[in-house]
Amino acid sequence: MKKTIALTLMGTIFGSTALMALERPNIPDAPTEYPPGELGRIVKLGEDIINKTDSHLLTKEFVGNKLQCKSCHLQGGKTKNLGTFIGTAQSFPAYSKREKTVQTLQDRINNCFMRSMNGKRPIIDTEASIAMATYITWLSEGLPIKMNPKKPVGSFYTHIWPMKKTFAPMIKKATHANYKNGEKLYKQKCASCHAQDGQGLASFPPVWGSNSFNTGAGLSKPVKMAAWMKYNMPFGNANLTDAEVVDITLYVDAQPRDDFHLKTRLLAPEKMGHYNSKVLSETHSVRSNFKALGLDIDKIRGDNVIK
Repeated sequence: MKKTIALTLMGTIFGSTALMALERPNIPDAPTEYPPGELGRIVKLGEDIINKTDSHLLTKEFVGNKLQCKSCHLQGGKTKNLGTFIGTAQSFPAYSKREKTVQTLQDRINNCFMRSMNGKRPIIDTEASIAMATYITWLSEGLPIKMNPKKPVGSFYTHIWPMKKTFAPMIKKATHANYKNGEKLYKQKCASCHAQDGQGLASFPPVWGSNSFNTGAGLSKPVKMAAWMKYNMPFGNANLTDAEVVDITLYVDAQPRDDFHLKTRLLAPEKMGHYNSKVLSETHSVRSNFKALGLDIDKIRGDNVIK
């Protein structure tokens, strides 16, 4: 009893769940044996694209930044943290509130190119699209199908993502002081990999600017960024408190990045074919992403830079 009270008090002092272990679902190891023949070749091709998305011959024309799928889905989606690809294929086809349609796994992958990859939506059923879906499906081999009627999210983290109850209340109360503390924490804990200017170093990706994800991407939304960061950063040793996560998120997501205009991210219908969505007009900016949480970006940043 005394130990429980002490932990509760310390958690209150140092930030909610700071001393509590993250919920980590029981996720199996990624498979290591590739299928034989042509199927194995396509799995390996998909893995190569996931790891080299911005430079691969089959996908680089659809990428508008310096990210790869592995930038968010770490180690090519083979980790067991939030963002894993293991178990993802179990959930598809799945309903998407954003598109207001039932989405296939290929739909979900290709839509990331418009947002996280800051580029154009590839064509469904091309070799690249099939290969990426085949690789991700391989990572779910042997797991039972359980289609998701609420969101296009893998089965293991669907009940956790995006931790709204934890992070939304904290973010909605944020002030300029949180932003400034986030800047300090970023320099202490993040800049060694992502650089002081957020443009990344070596194999570590940019986290703002035109070479990073745009304002339509999930990680540009502060609540989703906070949840992802909590499980994944610092890389290989995720140990940030909730308070630290929120402040770093506010700082990173408040930096300039490209706006999202859906219509500019779609190829001409005669080239792209059918776009599986009932939502045909969608725009986002840094300002609108913060406004959605009741935050004034000028007050958070302390200036008028962001439009």
